Amino acid sequence: MLWPETRQIMTVRWPTITKDSASSKVVPNLVDYDRVRSEFSWSQARAALDGLPGGAGLNIAHEAVDRHATGARRQHVALRWLSKEGAERNYTYGDLLDQTNRFANVLTRLGIGKGDPVAVLAGRIPELYIAALGALKNRSVFMPLFSAFGPEPIEARVNIARAKVLVTTDALYQKKIEGLRRSLPSLEHVLVIGEPGSVKNLPGTRDFRALLSQADNRFTILPTDPEDMALLHFTSGTTGKPKGAIHVHQAVVAHHATARFALDFHPDDVFWCTADPGWVTGTSYGIIAPLTHGLTSIIDEAEFDAERWYKILRAEHVTVWYTAPTAIRMMMRVGLEAAKKFELPSLRVLSSVGEPLNPEAVVWGVEAFGRPFHDNWWQTETGGIMIANYPAMDIRPGSMGRPLPGVNAAIVRRTGEASVEVVETPDTEGELALSPGWPSMFRGYLSEDARYRKCFVGGYYLTGDLAKRDRDGYYWFIGRADDVIKSSGHLIGPFEVESALLEHPAVAEAGVIGKPDPVALEIVKAFVALKPGHEPTDSLRRELLGFARVRLGAAVAPKEIEFCPSIPKNRAGKIMRRLLKARELGLPEGDTSTLEAS
Repeated sequence: MLWPETRQIMTVRWPTITKDSASSKVVPNLVDYDRVRSEFSWSQARAALDGLPGGAGLNIAHEAVDRHATGARRQHVALRWLSKEGAERNYTYGDLLDQTNRFANVLTRLGIGKGDPVAVLAGRIPELYIAALGALKNRSVFMPLFSAFGPEPIEARVNIARAKVLVTTDALYQKKIEGLRRSLPSLEHVLVIGEPGSVKNLPGTRDFRALLSQADNRFTILPTDPEDMALLHFTSGTTGKPKGAIHVHQAVVAHHATARFALDFHPDDVFWCTADPGWVTGTSYGIIAPLTHGLTSIIDEAEFDAERWYKILRAEHVTVWYTAPTAIRMMMRVGLEAAKKFELPSLRVLSSVGEPLNPEAVVWGVEAFGRPFHDNWWQTETGGIMIANYPAMDIRPGSMGRPLPGVNAAIVRRTGEASVEVVETPDTEGELALSPGWPSMFRGYLSEDARYRKCFVGGYYLTGDLAKRDRDGYYWFIGRADDVIKSSGHLIGPFEVESALLEHPAVAEAGVIGKPDPVALEIVKAFVALKPGHEPTDSLRRELLGFARVRLGAAVAPKEIEFCPSIPKNRAGKIMRRLLKARELGLPEGDTSTLEAS
C-alpha cells in the first residue's frame, strides 16, 4: 500500500531553549551525545549491572533490591511512601530485601513458580511494590492492573493471562472482584491487603500481611535466563481487545541505561515518578529504574492535587520529577501564582511522558520552575524510553527529542505488506520505526503471535505513530496513524492542532478529532476547555477559529469548535480521542473505567 500524499509540516514557532538556560551544578550524563551514541553498546550497558551470583543469569529483582541491600546502600531509603492522610513511611533497601524475600516465599509455598502470572490490583501502597519485586524474585510474572479499572477490563486481562494469583486490597476486592470470582477460572489464590481481622470476613481469600509475617525472610533467587518472561503489560484497550505485551528480565538493562540518559539519574537523587504502576511507566520508571540506580523514590498514595504536589516537591527535596502532560496542563490551569509560592532549589530535571507535551507546557516549565520540561517518547511495546529531550541538549519545544544511545529510529513509508521505504527528506511525514534489538523490546503479544509479527515490517518495528525528523535529528510527533485526520487530501495530526489552540490565553485543554464530511471526507473538529475567567461565547469561538487559521492555515485549522468542561483522558494522561469521536457520532463509548477523574 502506498503512503497517501503528505504535506510539509509548518516550521516551529517556539524558540529553542538552550541548555545554558537550564544550567545545573550537576554535570549531565549525556553531554557529548554524538560520542556516546557512537561508542555505546547494549553489552556495555549490561556490564553496569551485577547479574545473579555465580553467573546464574539476570533477574530484575536482584538488580533492583538484592545487590544494594547486600552492599553499601543497605540502609539507604529506597521507597518513601506518603499516605493520603499525610503519614510517611520509609523502606530501606534492607527492608525491601526482607519483605520481597518473604513474598517470594509466600508464592513458593502456594505453588506459584516460574512463568506464573501474579496480578496486582492496588493503589500506590507499599504492598504493591513488595508484591511486584517478590514476584520477579520468584521468577513469576508481574502483571499490574490499574486500580480504577472496572470489572470488565479486570476480567478480560486476568482471563487472557490465565493469572493464578491476585493481590488486591479489601476495598477493591469487595467492590470489583467478589462478584467476578466465578468468571475467573484460572484464579487459584486471592491475597487481600487489609487491616488486621478485616480479611476474615472475605471468604475465599487469604490475608496478605499475615502470610508475609509468617514467611521466611531468606530467599535465594534461582537461575534466571535473561529471556525469561518477567512483566506482562496490557495496552489500555481503547479500541478492541487489550493486548498483553510480554517483557523479559533482560529489559532491566534498558530500564537502567535509559533512566541514566533520559532522566539523568545520579547517586544522590530523590526521584518522583507520578505514574501509577498500573501502567508501564509506573513499573519501568516508578519501580525498576530508580531502584536499580539505588535512589530514593517518592510514592504518593493520593490523587493529583496541585498544592499537595508542590509541597511534596519542596518537602522531599525532589531532584528528578517524571510526570504526565495532563498533570502539567492541570498545574498550568491553576496558574503561575501557585507555583511561585514554593521555592524548589533541589529540583534539577523535569520530565514528561504519556501524551506528547505541547510546546506551551515546555516553556511554562521555565516560567514556573526555572527549567523546561523534557518530553520523551516510548510505548508499552518498547518497554523503555526510546527518544528524549536530554538535560544536556537544546530543547525545541514540541519535539520528542533525539533517539537514545543504542536506539536507531527512522521515518518510513509502507510500500507493501512486507516492505517499507525510508524517508530521507527532512520534515516529511511518515511512520516512526525502530530497528529491533534493544533489551526492553516486547517479545510478543500473549497468545497473539500473528498480531505480533505484523508489527515488524522490512526489518523495522513499526510503531503506528506518524512523525517527522528535522535536519538536526530531532523527531516530531504528528499523531497516531489511526488518529490522523484525512481532510481534502491533507493528512492532519490532532496534536498539531491541539498545540496551536493551547497557545491562546483562554484555552486550558484541547482535543481534536476528524468529523465525517460528505465533501472533504473529514473536517477538523476541536473540543476546548477554557481557563478560569473565560466564558464559552460565540464571540470567543469565532476568535479561536480565526486564531487557529492564522497559525495553521485554512486547510489544517478546525472548522468547528465545541466548548466542554474538560477533555476526557485516561490515567496515563492520553487524550481519549476515540471517546470524543464516539460522543460526537452517537456511538457506544465502550469501557470508560480508565478515564481520569475530572
